Amino acid sequence: MLLVTGFVLLSLNTRVAFGQLGPLAPVAGLGTGAVTLLGLLPPLCMGAFAPFVPLVRRRLGEERGLFAASVLLLVGAVVRVLGMPGLLVGTALVGVATAVVNVLIPVFVRSRFAPRRVGVMMGVYALSMGAGSALVAALMVPVWRAGGHAWEPAIGVAVIPAALAALGIAPQLRYGKRDVGPERVRVRVRARVLGGGGGGIGGGDRGLAWSLIVFFGLQTLLFYTTLAWLPAILVDSGVAEGTAGTMQSLFIVGVAVGGFLTPVLAAARTDQRPHLLAVILVCASGYAGLLAAPADAPALWSFVLGAGLGGGQAVTGVLYVKRGRDHDHVAALSTAAQTGGYLLAAAGPVAAAALHTATGGWTVPLLVLAGVLLPSAATSLRAGHDRPGRD
Repeated sequence: MLLVTGFVLLSLNTRVAFGQLGPLAPVAGLGTGAVTLLGLLPPLCMGAFAPFVPLVRRRLGEERGLFAASVLLLVGAVVRVLGMPGLLVGTALVGVATAVVNVLIPVFVRSRFAPRRVGVMMGVYALSMGAGSALVAALMVPVWRAGGHAWEPAIGVAVIPAALAALGIAPQLRYGKRDVGPERVRVRVRARVLGGGGGGIGGGDRGLAWSLIVFFGLQTLLFYTTLAWLPAILVDSGVAEGTAGTMQSLFIVGVAVGGFLTPVLAAARTDQRPHLLAVILVCASGYAGLLAAPADAPALWSFVLGAGLGGGQAVTGVLYVKRGRDHDHVAALSTAAQTGGYLLAAAGPVAAAALHTATGGWTVPLLVLAGVLLPSAATSLRAGHDRPGRD
């Protein structure tokens, strides 16, 4: 019970800080530059720090690494209420902490839960992330109003789930650090995954790693770009500001639903390619709705798009576990995919803002986002199944 409770509390907090700005931006006077920078920071920090997470794992182990990340999440949540400089610094700290959580969670799930529970627990992880983020996002505008139209009290709401996450994962410290294998073995595994190191290394690991990097990166680019700009897209289409904030929450509810169902269904099969293509089709439906009739059915498009993008984010955790041969291989795949993927995704919010400024509307940015789904589908296929003769 302590294990599951701590796992859920940590998961609830993992995306809270990143979902706060969308609802606040239209009502709190946050400029385009601030929203763009704050949308850029999380994936940039996660991608930049992900390569160092294997060092955290080697020194601390999964349990202590996750506890350290939860403490850093709490520090970042507190710093974010200290004016605009604090918001920027705190968001960077939260991004670094989230990088640790993102890389370690698949390894933690594989080591602490039975194989038949992997899909369910990765689904619980995604569901909890979405639920926590949706709840806090829904509180943003009411707290902003109650706080005298100041954004700092609304941002400060994130301190509560951050504190609960640290308390919830703390009992797992008693497990200590497990042996993660000799350093030469870990280096060889990372070399195979990333395509270097020689010594009989085939193209299978390289192809798998690049498939995961590009698929995860493009899905994450779509997710963070939509998360940052969905309320603005809806407001510009004629939706009321308060309603646009509610649609952001509904988008995150969709993320939670898709993030739970997709890993559960995908983990039950040896071939995940049908699930990956289904994710792409659901995302395409959401973007098509935003392009054709954004103000007519904003709730439908927000939920559908959230379900698709949530599924795309969450299913990658199953892919790491399914394609990984052991804990070190899972950690190496997770690290490679999230390093390259988040750095790729960091371009999304900035590119969308630039296209919006250049064209004076959201049609071209939305068309580009929908177009990204095509290479996302193509690159997902290698990661979606075991190659013949796999060890």
